[in-house]
Amino acid sequence: MTTTAADQAPAPDNETAQGTAIAPEPVDENIWLEDIHGEEQLAWVREQNARTEDLLDDADYTALEAGILEVLDSTDRIAMVNKRGEHYYNFWKDQQNPKGLWRRTTWESYLSDAPQWDVLLDIDALAAAEGEEWVFHGANFLRPAEGEPHRLAIIALSPDGGDANRHGEFDVETRTFVDPAAGGFDLPTAKGNVSWLDADTLLVATTADGLPKTSSSYSRTGVKLRRGQSLTEAERIFEIPEDHMMALVAHDSTPGFERTFAVDWIDFFNRTTSVLRDDAWLAIDVPTDVNLSSHREWLMFRPRQDWDIDGTTYAAGSLLAADFEGYLSGARDFTVLFTPDEHTSLQSWSWTRNYLLLNLLHDVSSEIRVLDPARKDSAGGWASTLLDACPPLHDVNAYAVDDEDEAEGDDAGNDYWLVATGFTTPTTLMRGTLSPGIASYSLDAGRDGGVSSTHTVVKSSPSFFNEADYEVQQHFATSADGTLVPYFQVASKDLDLDGENPTQLSGYGGFEVSRTPAYSGAIGRAWLERRSESITTEDGTAAHSRGGVYVVANIRGGGEYGPAWHRAALQANRHRAFEDFAAVAQHLISRGVTSPRRLGCVGGSNGGLLVGNMLTQYPELFGAISCGVPLLDMRRYTKLSAGYSWIAEYGDPDVPEQWEYIRTFSPYHLLRDGVDYPETFIWTATSDDRVGPVQARKMAARMQAMGIPNVWFHEALEGGHAGASDNRQAASLQARSQHFLWRALAGKEGSGH
Repeated sequence: MTTTAADQAPAPDNETAQGTAIAPEPVDENIWLEDIHGEEQLAWVREQNARTEDLLDDADYTALEAGILEVLDSTDRIAMVNKRGEHYYNFWKDQQNPKGLWRRTTWESYLSDAPQWDVLLDIDALAAAEGEEWVFHGANFLRPAEGEPHRLAIIALSPDGGDANRHGEFDVETRTFVDPAAGGFDLPTAKGNVSWLDADTLLVATTADGLPKTSSSYSRTGVKLRRGQSLTEAERIFEIPEDHMMALVAHDSTPGFERTFAVDWIDFFNRTTSVLRDDAWLAIDVPTDVNLSSHREWLMFRPRQDWDIDGTTYAAGSLLAADFEGYLSGARDFTVLFTPDEHTSLQSWSWTRNYLLLNLLHDVSSEIRVLDPARKDSAGGWASTLLDACPPLHDVNAYAVDDEDEAEGDDAGNDYWLVATGFTTPTTLMRGTLSPGIASYSLDAGRDGGVSSTHTVVKSSPSFFNEADYEVQQHFATSADGTLVPYFQVASKDLDLDGENPTQLSGYGGFEVSRTPAYSGAIGRAWLERRSESITTEDGTAAHSRGGVYVVANIRGGGEYGPAWHRAALQANRHRAFEDFAAVAQHLISRGVTSPRRLGCVGGSNGGLLVGNMLTQYPELFGAISCGVPLLDMRRYTKLSAGYSWIAEYGDPDVPEQWEYIRTFSPYHLLRDGVDYPETFIWTATSDDRVGPVQARKMAARMQAMGIPNVWFHEALEGGHAGASDNRQAASLQARSQHFLWRALAGKEGSGH
């Protein structure tokens, strides 16, 4: 077997400023493509785009893109809202408003079939007026004085869909940005966060105006910005070391519990949180891997690893509560609110005024518990009630509507939203109210009291495909080390287990992100309901037309079973995630669902790294790979865009001992001559300032230079890390990936595997 440039002798060793040797970098013939906006580089991109569009942009693609865009632009889909004061706010995109409208309505109007929306900001009109392709990234309101309406907000707008935002002060009554010449806040485009301290002061962590960056490209300092000041004039109140990930500053304005916080985000999984006391930062004394949050008098703790304190061990993934002021004073009196088991993990939590909602997963199906701090169970914990709202194999999330609702009554502030979805269940929005009482469905017989809850349907999403024809199943594959790995299979009820079904396997497996059931009209139309004219079987006979099978794998590295599931695939153990995914692929094949020539996989970002390793380490299992906004060059990823911030996940390739294991899952360095690789589509976005387009470019260039056939590349010239900043771009992105996979897996000629 011949070698590639990646196998040639590396350059001489380098040393850090401290004299520590760093791992040498393999020869990289494509490093010139790292100039993201260079004229020659973009010419290469345009040539690649034209080649890919010639392949994929046929009549079938046009119809597919139109069908997906119809789903995304549908005016019947749920307009999700956030309550602020008396109004319900929504951001909406459709065919007439591709960049979107920020708008609001009343509750009574929202309940109607045709709400009357008060448009506050038209992003399309703003973009046209300013000649900038603005992408709306949210609004942060100033808490008004008691009895006053919400009026001032900081609006975040990205010029290209990336993570860097411009922040401007907006008046919802006048529907205009507050003029900077009159003292309005207007922060230049940069990565960072903004929080209101009071009506005339912002807390800002930013890289704008020359403020220092961390090695991860995020903010290193926090400043107190007063009206009329520039960022360079603002008082610096917080600073972190350059090699830490990010600085954050924020203010909690809850009446009676006002607190100012600063966070030194050391890496993705470690941070130090401080609270301002007597004009000095007081660090909250917990291990750096314990996640903290606060609500009124409560301080909440979620350890990522087992936490030993005062002779007691609290399990990783558990949730604890303590009195905020008592803890700062040295007391260590915890109430255990949740303890995980081998099947159940805590995903998130949300406070209403008086109750705590826990969103759990039990074997990747949702379970919701309601806790009442005012009532104790027989073990001295908070009384707990199971919310009867979660059908099997569905994702249901509960969160507060407005914990400071000023309406009169004992239940004020205790309303909650329920958002329920499933692979074949269009999303439903419900609203409920929590109140004291004996619940009809208690968590277990040994607990006292409970919470009474009622919820009703507010809105339902329309159907975009014939869901009744399909069924959802959950299966478990056995990974290389014996671990059972769950996966969801969505397929026709009359699925033939003959190995000939075009199957799309999706996964992520990183950063403790969970993949849960979710309705997708685009997947339904583009994959499940799609039919080929015929399928040529292994013996050359024609099989009947069929739709696709859609599979989601819940591999290690994710958060489906809590922090331990994530830690199992960290750094040197990364291969466990890949082994899990390959085990699911093999299980699908062994069950007769599909075969290698009919099996494709798709992943984006960290999922792009996942499928890049399927391409290079398990090519015999797949007929096609769709690899989006990916990490692929794991030797240089820390030097590209925000890559330095992910060292805690993957390891540091500059450290020789760590590069030794990182190189074993760096797809860019695992390509070899003489291998029969599956068809490959690599896609990215020029404006992605998180992963960036560089790694995708270099991988495609190397594969093509090696003479590997059927390698396709496409780079959206805008759209950020999502690859799309409006529905049209999103439809194009999804249609290309889906069309590529279908052509490769369901075409008459198959994939050659």
